[in-house]
Amino acid sequence: MSTLQVSLAIIGGLVLALIVAYNAWTSRRNAPRRASPEEPEHLADPALRQEPGFDTGAVQLTAAELDSLDRGTDPSVHTVDVLDALQMPVPPMSLERRPGLDPLIDVIAPLQPELIVSGDAALAAMPPTRRAGSKPFAIEGYNEATQQWETPSPGQRYQSFQAGVQLANRMGALNEIEFSEFVMKAQDFADAVNAAPDFPDMLQEVARARELDQFASDHDAQLAFMLRARQAAWSPGYIHQNAARLGFVSGAMPGRLVLPTGNPGLPPLLTLGYDTQAALADDPDQSAIRDVTLSLDVPQVHRGEQPFTRLREVATALCQAMDGVLCDQNGHPLPAMAMDPIATDLELLYDQLDGRELSAGSVLARRLFS
Repeated sequence: MSTLQVSLAIIGGLVLALIVAYNAWTSRRNAPRRASPEEPEHLADPALRQEPGFDTGAVQLTAAELDSLDRGTDPSVHTVDVLDALQMPVPPMSLERRPGLDPLIDVIAPLQPELIVSGDAALAAMPPTRRAGSKPFAIEGYNEATQQWETPSPGQRYQSFQAGVQLANRMGALNEIEFSEFVMKAQDFADAVNAAPDFPDMLQEVARARELDQFASDHDAQLAFMLRARQAAWSPGYIHQNAARLGFVSGAMPGRLVLPTGNPGLPPLLTLGYDTQAALADDPDQSAIRDVTLSLDVPQVHRGEQPFTRLREVATALCQAMDGVLCDQNGHPLPAMAMDPIATDLELLYDQLDGRELSAGSVLARRLFS
């Protein structure tokens, strides 16, 4: 083999190696980012940790050592002065309306029985469904013992009842057909418990429903922003890992993460969502996700939680950690200054909801905007 042939073979090998290296680098660059292994949680020195239990190797103390142990103050000396107890501060009571039927957003029809009705009889007379069309329907009883309106329960006695149907929700205003269904359900219950119903005027209530629905439509703000990857796509695990650092937890549906509020049982503060098919893939690490949606349901979250401020903080943190850019719903990048007018408009919206006694995050607001 001549020197020329050897040189060409070496050059060809080098070119081939460069092509292979370039392809490997490109594939690695374009592959979705995966979650990095977390550092193991620091554990205390085993010699300093001892789980409680009936260990046969436990230290045995003598009677003299037991007597020398400090047992604390004698319980007999702990007394409570009545006058001091009366002067203790009382926790402030919530001004929020109680859950249940409310004339502000419900049609309410009184149902007066001839005799006291047991909770078991009331439950037996309840309609099989709790909706009239697309509107929630409910029956409450006035508890003879507690003197409070409540959902009928076994073992209780009720002096009177009231049936109600919601005037509006995100499905629209209560219409004549739904009102008629409400009347039929309430009448059937009244007949079962031998009660006399008093239904309001249908046309008046339907008109009130339309007015409330118009107000709700004008003040229903559901904000959604897109976080888009600048270069490499993200895997579901990578998204979960970065979102978890900010307090997000897995939601009820695949591809959905939620940031809980401080009060358990309330709607989430924020929602982070991505492609459901990617979350359900056989190998999620191979799923390439290029954008996620960060959303806020304004009427569902208390104003005091500062949800929009939190949204901006979360969006900034995720964009920095995941090399993303904040965009609108159409994928157009949003400058930071574009968020300030939204914050101003939200403060005005909160004031208008407060003025209508439908404050964001309240029981009535969560029912109306659902």
